[in-house]
Amino acid sequence: MKRSLELTVEEMAEDRLTYQVAVKKAQLVERNPAGLLNPLRVSAHDELDIISLASQIQTADANLKHNASGKLAVILDQIKMLQAQAKQILEETDHNRQLHSAACNFTKKPGTIYHLYERSTGQTYFSMLSPEEWNGSNSGQKFLGSYRLEFDSSWTPVDKIREKDDTIRWAERCLSGGNGFLALENKMEEN
Repeated sequence: MKRSLELTVEEMAEDRLTYQVAVKKAQLVERNPAGLLNPLRVSAHDELDIISLASQIQTADANLKHNASGKLAVILDQIKMLQAQAKQILEETDHNRQLHSAACNFTKKPGTIYHLYERSTGQTYFSMLSPEEWNGSNSGQKFLGSYRLEFDSSWTPVDKIREKDDTIRWAERCLSGGNGFLALENKMEEN
């Protein structure tokens, strides 16, 4: 490791390795200090073999760097996706809290659709009556939207109910051992 760190930038930038650079880059086995083997025979190397060995090391270093960079890029994309999901969860939680804070004169039941209005005073409140059911008698009130209260205490806008129900059905199939994952792939292909 120390030998490869000693290489200068100019040496590493060269496309063609010289024998001197290759000897520094290639990690050759140290000579046997006990003198059991003939040192001339053991340490005799062809110049092209040393250059080839150093070239292999250089190629492996580049491949490992590119491989690690690719894996890190995938992780970075996953981090960004998770950050976006966390942001969305926090925004949905805040919105759900605001909806639960709206004035209401009845007990809300999960699975039921309620209609949100705002009075001229700025007060928001839930009603069981849709804008059509008011028959024009809701003057001074602004309709803000209709929501279904879910069993997990979250709120689903009316235009997203079908999507929410599809997601719940898919999750139930997964939990019951069905082919929910296959259904998800089909659903993703449709979009």
